[in-house]
Amino acid sequence: MSEFTIRPMLADELKIAIDWAAREGWNPGLNDAELFYLADPNGFFVGELNGEIVAVGSAVTYDHTYAFCGLYIVAPKHRGKGYGVTLTNHRLAYCGDRNVGIDGVLENVEIYKRVGYVPYYQNKRFQKLANATALSAQVIDVTKEYTPHLLAYDKPCFGAAREQFLAAWLSQPQGKSVCFLQNGEIKGYAVRRKCQEGYKVGPLFADSPDIALSLFQALQVDIQGEQIILDVPENNPQAISLAESERMDVVFATMRMYQKTIPATARDKIYGITTFELG
Repeated sequence: MSEFTIRPMLADELKIAIDWAAREGWNPGLNDAELFYLADPNGFFVGELNGEIVAVGSAVTYDHTYAFCGLYIVAPKHRGKGYGVTLTNHRLAYCGDRNVGIDGVLENVEIYKRVGYVPYYQNKRFQKLANATALSAQVIDVTKEYTPHLLAYDKPCFGAAREQFLAAWLSQPQGKSVCFLQNGEIKGYAVRRKCQEGYKVGPLFADSPDIALSLFQALQVDIQGEQIILDVPENNPQAISLAESERMDVVFATMRMYQKTIPATARDKIYGITTFELG
C-alpha cells in the first residue's frame, strides 16, 4: 500500500526543488537553492511516496504576521492524486495564523481559491535584451556598510523584515546590487542575479520612477545584449509604465493572492518584486 508522508526538506535537497523548477521553465537563479534556504530553514518541505520525493513546496515565515508559500511542484507522473493538496494544507498549517501570500500561476487560480487564497493583482514578467549605456553618478554599488540602511529601506516595501536572507541576497556570487544615494540617504536599491538563462532583477524598490529607471539601467550597462527580466506588480501603474518605456515584453504572469488581506506595503515604491517563490 502506498504511503504519502511529508517532512522538512534538508538543505542539500533544495537543489532538487530548484532542478524541478528549471524543468518547469521557471529559470531559477544559479544560487537560489542556498539563498532561499536562508529565508526560513524550517519552511521547506518534501512529500514522499514510499521514500521517493514526489512533491516539494516552501512556506517561508518572515515574522509572526506574514508568510509566503512557493516553490510548489508535484512530479508530473504523480499529479492529480491529491498529494499537492495534502502538501499545501501541511504548509498552511506550518504558517499558523499568519497572512500567507503566493504568486499562483493563472490557470490554477480557482484551485488556490478553494484553499482560502484571495486574488488581488497580477505580477507580470517583462523581459528584453539589456541595452542601457547611461549610468547615473548617484547610483553606486552596494557595499557592506550600506547593508543596515538597505534592510531598513526594504522592510516597508516588502512588508516584513528579512535580514539574513537579504544580506546574502545582496552579496550573492555573480550578482550585482546597486543603490541610489541622494544627499547621503538611500532612495532606492536593486539586485540582479544570474539565472540559467539571462539575468533577473529583483527587488527593484525606489522612491520615484526616475530613480527606479536609473537603478534598472545601471544593472544593464555591463551585460548589454544579455536577456534581462523584471517581475512587475500591476498594482503600481508607474512600474508597468517603466517596463513599457524600456520596450520590454510580457512573457508570463502570476496572480498575487493572500489568505487574509493585501498587506500594507509601500506599493508605490515597488517596481520589481524579489522572486515569485519568496514574494
